[in-house]
Amino acid sequence: MRGGETADNPDGWGLAYLEGDAFAIHKAPEAAARSASFAKLAQQIHSRLIIAHVRKANPPTAHTLENTHPFMRTCCDRHWVFAHNGQVPEVVAPQGCCHPRHSSPGGETDSEHAFIYLLEEIAGTFPGAPPATMDAWFETLAMRSAAIAEYGQFNFLMSEGEHLIAYGHDRLHSQQRIEDGVQSVLIASVPLTGDESWEAFAPDELRVYRSGRLLGRWSGATSAITLP
Repeated sequence: MRGGETADNPDGWGLAYLEGDAFAIHKAPEAAARSASFAKLAQQIHSRLIIAHVRKANPPTAHTLENTHPFMRTCCDRHWVFAHNGQVPEVVAPQGCCHPRHSSPGGETDSEHAFIYLLEEIAGTFPGAPPATMDAWFETLAMRSAAIAEYGQFNFLMSEGEHLIAYGHDRLHSQQRIEDGVQSVLIASVPLTGDESWEAFAPDELRVYRSGRLLGRWSGATSAITLP
């Protein structure tokens, strides 16, 4: 398990999942492997969209609830959740890149700073209602994510409740499943099982899913859109 027992992720855990049309979030600044609350929730939660995270504080920040993933913010009349794997310390450096301009993070992490920056870029590019297909949103998100990734490691999962957005800078894998006619997708920083059905993301690739189906792929490096 990657919750601090057999892997070096002892500094927090979090679960964001849809209950109806709204996200519920449970998290704590403790190792998932030793958390009775995490074990109970992992058995009880049934949802059409779940984002889970176990944390290693790197660069080191306080082990607090505010620094624990997933994070949630409101943007463009939608509630967004976000969880990050990697480190991009440049976004919290005083003279660094990609600083949020209009909102203040609740914690100290580079992850939350980057999340808010991405939302501000989306809101600034599309100040009115979102495009009908949201393709322009996703292309902007891919380009801005690639810009952040130049300063470190930036792999993340993100959702506004309808889409699951996954960006793989250097460490993300997916597995498509069909069970009882229902299609689903698992996405993880490293494969969760030893079989060969896991597919690695291309460098700086952003994928968008809805109801377990891949809607499209965007390259942050080239801004090109391809469809499955």
